[in-house]
Formats: sequence, C-alpha cells, structure tokens
Amino acid sequence: MYLNNIRPRRNRKNHAMRSLMRETILTVDDLIMPLFIVEGKDQIIPVDSMPGISRFSRDLIVKEVKELWNLGVKCVSLFPALDDSIKDRLATESKNPNGLLQKTIKDIKDACPDMLIMTDVAMDPYSSDGHDGIVCEKTGEILNDETLDILSAMALSQAQAGSDIIGPSDMMDGRVGHIRETLDSEGFHKTQIMSYTAKYASAFYGPFRDALDSAPKAGDKKTYQMDPANLTEALREIELDEAEGADILMVKPGISYLDVIAKMKERTNLPVAAYNVSGEYAMVKAAAEKGWIDGEAVSLEMLTSFKRAGCDMILTYFAKECAINFAKN
Repeated sequence: MYLNNIRPRRNRKNHAMRSLMRETILTVDDLIMPLFIVEGKDQIIPVDSMPGISRFSRDLIVKEVKELWNLGVKCVSLFPALDDSIKDRLATESKNPNGLLQKTIKDIKDACPDMLIMTDVAMDPYSSDGHDGIVCEKTGEILNDETLDILSAMALSQAQAGSDIIGPSDMMDGRVGHIRETLDSEGFHKTQIMSYTAKYASAFYGPFRDALDSAPKAGDKKTYQMDPANLTEALREIELDEAEGADILMVKPGISYLDVIAKMKERTNLPVAAYNVSGEYAMVKAAAEKGWIDGEAVSLEMLTSFKRAGCDMILTYFAKECAINFAKN
C-alpha cells in the first residue's frame, strides 16, 4: 500500500534543507596536492596528458606551495622528475642528501614550515629500469628482500631532509616494517608512514608516468602491484601494514576501488586515504574540454564519493582547484 505520509523529498526541498541534511562533507582539510619537481630555475613545464598540471623547478614550487597554503591546503606530496643520466639500477640518487627531492623539502620547510610534506618511497623515479624494486639482471625478476635496504635508506634520507610523511608506494613485502625500524633507530619516531596498502596494477597511471618519465623499461608491475580483480587480498595487506607500524593506510587508484576503501575503513582503526590518480584526473579534464561534462561538478562529486566510502584524506590533482572553489563559496 502506498503511504502518502512518507515523503523523503521533504528533506530535499531546497538548498538550505539539503545542506542541513547532508551526510558527507568535503572540505579543503581533506585534500593533499601531489606536485612534480624538476631541476633548474624559473621552470614550469606542463604535463600534456594532465591539463592544468605542471612540473615546477625548486624556486617556483616554493611559490606554488605558499599559494596552496594560503588556500588552505595543508599537505603536499612531492615527486621528482629526474634526468636519465643520474639514474642507475640501484636508485643511488634516491639517498643523495643534496638530491633534487631533498633540497626541495628543505626549501619548502624554510619558506612554509607548517606545510606538511609527504614523500614517495619507491625506486622507479631513480631507477634506470623504471621498476619499484631491484631487477635481477639474469632473470628480470623484481627482487623483494634485496630492495628493502634501498627503500629504507631512501626513507631515512627523506626524513633527514624534513619530510613529515613517508609514502612507501613500491608494494614490496615487509617494506613498512623495515622502514619503521630504520626511522626509529635513527630517532625519527615522529615521522609518519602512509603506506600504499592496496596499490593496484592499474591502467589509470599513464599520465603520471608521462610526468616523471618513469615507466618500466621492460615488463610490467603485476608481480608486486595488486590484481584489480582482488578485494580479499587487500584485507591481508591491511593486517600486515598495521602490524608493521603504518600510521595511515591508502588505496590507489580511487574511483574504481570505492569498495576496497569502504572495506578497509571497516577493518581498521587507522586513518584511510585514497589516491585520486592521474588517469582519473585526465579523464575528467578531457571530457570537460570537450564540453561533455561539467568538470568542476564531476570532480567534486568524485572526491565526495571517496569521503562517503570512508576516506579521511585524499591525494588529488584537483586539490588546488577545489580549494579555490571552496574559497569563493
């Protein structure tokens, strides 16, 4: 029987009422802005496959960070784009105290000391092979345990430079525990680890690899990044990262993995993050440029869906645009 006294539309009747009833709130406090760094001065190099996103030289990235801070963005995640001439199979440059990333961290902390800095731990930006771990020269296998010392040395170098949050994105087994032990042994007890707990072998990463020129020279990353078909496997990764000392757990990519985010939130008391990755950003931008969608509305809807699924924070290339829109409204 139709009960005409039950009318959910009463709670949707106008903007004021919808705002009052809103269950999920997205704010600038939820957003982390990824930034790409290059050597040189006065350099802004657009990433063709990511409209609106550029690589910045050290001097200009400091200006960008100050602008983000003034807009309310409180955390940036840094990714260095390096020349092939300083890459090798053991990612030696990753622990150089005078490397591009380390110098940029110090520049930002000098100019904007309260801005939180997150840094990526994986070999691929520094590796001549383009993989996240050491490649066996004989077999082509990605060597897990042999990679851990390199990742830990990289993380320590980043912490020494001033990084607040270490982000292991490599997906080697045991890397969170290895990095935590190294940081603690050197007195960096306060440095957090945001583990890429469920990082999938996704087709959404293409524009990011363009930005860093970090695609694998041979093979793919399917032996260490997760199969997109799997959810239960992510639950196992949650247990391991918690036990090894992670402070924050992340799912990457985001929009196609909302079920993983929701299940992770159910299974952990740690904060949960998502990475709204380059391919997700590029698709929205491309469709918006064609006039097929309202890009601003779609990006806000997408980010709100991450929050609704359970995210406490979101790494997104939309962070600056959203912050500007929030400031206007």
